[in-house]
Amino acid sequence: MSEDICLRASNLSVFYKNRKRKLFSKNKKIQALFDVSFEMKDGEVLAIAGESGSGKSTLARTIVGINKDYTGEIYQKYDRPQMVFQDPYSSLNPAKKIGWLLKEPLRVDRSCKWSEAEAQKRVEEIMEEIELPLAILDRYPSQLSGGQRQRVCIGIALMRSPKLLIADEPVSALDVTIQAQILELIDNLHRKHGISIIFISHDLRVVYKVSDHVLIMKNGRVEEYGSTRQVYREPQAEYTKQLLKAAGIK
Repeated sequence: MSEDICLRASNLSVFYKNRKRKLFSKNKKIQALFDVSFEMKDGEVLAIAGESGSGKSTLARTIVGINKDYTGEIYQKYDRPQMVFQDPYSSLNPAKKIGWLLKEPLRVDRSCKWSEAEAQKRVEEIMEEIELPLAILDRYPSQLSGGQRQRVCIGIALMRSPKLLIADEPVSALDVTIQAQILELIDNLHRKHGISIIFISHDLRVVYKVSDHVLIMKNGRVEEYGSTRQVYREPQAEYTKQLLKAAGIK
């Protein structure tokens, strides 16, 4: 295997328990992903695109270990991939202040015991990275704007310096102006630190701006996979062509 491969999925199929199954029914599981295969290199931005229900978030949750019922193989070069979720408000404990929330990943870090001074220094470093004033550390999530909350979520994901960041629809809950600011922040972090990023979105215009490669999904299957420029200029799958047309790109 090439040394610059940081993530590879091979014939990945993911299953969920069927909570609506009838008594004595033999169909105990629902298959959500079907033989998904792809790979990404260090420092790459891979976009996973498709309509709602296509399996994008299921794939992301399987990579970070939330979904554990799967067949196939997942190779990860680095431990502890981190995830930024779509809704920043529901991702943050409303009863805790921002400073406490940012330190939480360090409290549960089994690989290193952080002193209070070290943790505070790391928080201040991250606040500078996500371009928020230190005064916000003493506030609650409800006292922040949507854009500020999403920056905090990104900051929490960055606290332990991950090599792989998964952003699951990170701007879809924000207005257009704030979307652009968050996308710029993610791009700056990617360029500065060389973080590998999986960027999940249904917005093909955003995908084109941020990604090196793109994985198009439909109903839990891969419809198309390749460099973003190639897929957009010469789409092979009919579904990809339909998505690009609906986005006003083709």
